[in-house]
Amino acid sequence: MIGQPAFCWRHFSRRLANLYCRQRRYLTRFSGVKLVTVLKKREKLVAQFPFFRSLMLLTLVFWFANVVYGDPPAEPEAYLLKYKVEPGEQLHYEVTHAAKTKTRIQGEEEISQVHTTSQRHWNVIETKEGTFKFQHVLDAVAMTQQQGQQSEFRWDSQNGSEPPKVFSRIAEQIGKPLSTITASDDGKEIEREADSGTKTSLGMGSLTLSFPEAPIQIGESWSTPHEVKARTDNGSVKVIKIRQLYTLEKVQTGVAFLRVRSQPLTPINEESVRAQVVQQLSNGIIRFDIDNGHMLSKQLDWDETVIGFQGANSLMEYRARFTERLVSNHTNQLNR
Repeated sequence: MIGQPAFCWRHFSRRLANLYCRQRRYLTRFSGVKLVTVLKKREKLVAQFPFFRSLMLLTLVFWFANVVYGDPPAEPEAYLLKYKVEPGEQLHYEVTHAAKTKTRIQGEEEISQVHTTSQRHWNVIETKEGTFKFQHVLDAVAMTQQQGQQSEFRWDSQNGSEPPKVFSRIAEQIGKPLSTITASDDGKEIEREADSGTKTSLGMGSLTLSFPEAPIQIGESWSTPHEVKARTDNGSVKVIKIRQLYTLEKVQTGVAFLRVRSQPLTPINEESVRAQVVQQLSNGIIRFDIDNGHMLSKQLDWDETVIGFQGANSLMEYRARFTERLVSNHTNQLNR
């Protein structure tokens, strides 16, 4: 009949089972003569309406089947991580790197410290189907460096002072592209032109994050290969294969939180080699804006100790932190 709701066995069985359970609870409140009287009345009802007992059993079967074989849980949401940039767009980041290295060789201890704060930006040159090209530009830098008992060196590119000789190479790069990179929308680097910069990453990762091509769910991981070179005790160069393991830990208000950890795949048997490799390893958290398609922040930490890298009583401790955070982003109109 039009306008009448359809009969639902599942809803009916739940209601009937609930009534049955309430009746059982109600009966347990009686004892003695009263309980016998109630039970006799229920048996008389069953005898008068034989289908009642079968209906109750059928209802319980439906209810039990619904509990055990109910609706399957919904599929967890999957997220597609992609870069979304436009020609003329500039992403400005503040980058801070602080490191302390303590070494002890034959009883002599030396501590080296470096602290660098720099302003950098991505200048997106062009985008094509599935790829984009950008310049990585160093805008300003403030540096402090001290090694052992030597004098501390300080320089800030924004105060107009002459840089110490140890910072002269950095001073030449201010305002110039460090590199020009072409990458796919999923962050895989296709081409890199080393302009005035260097290809060394020091475990800070590549400029772009390499994402899986398919959407991923929270808790899933993927990895990218990486290689570093170290010199062995006999003077030969050893290639160490490293895997950068990424895990999507959570997503909050459109922001993906990614855990990154470096895992050496090549066995390292010499402590002298390990001492060179530890700075190339990283462990930290990256925040990526899924909706706008760019990185918001990165924090990597190092806490490594190597014993016996230069003799039985030698020791090296390396403590460092690298942070990068988005300061602003805007789009300039390109000349067409």
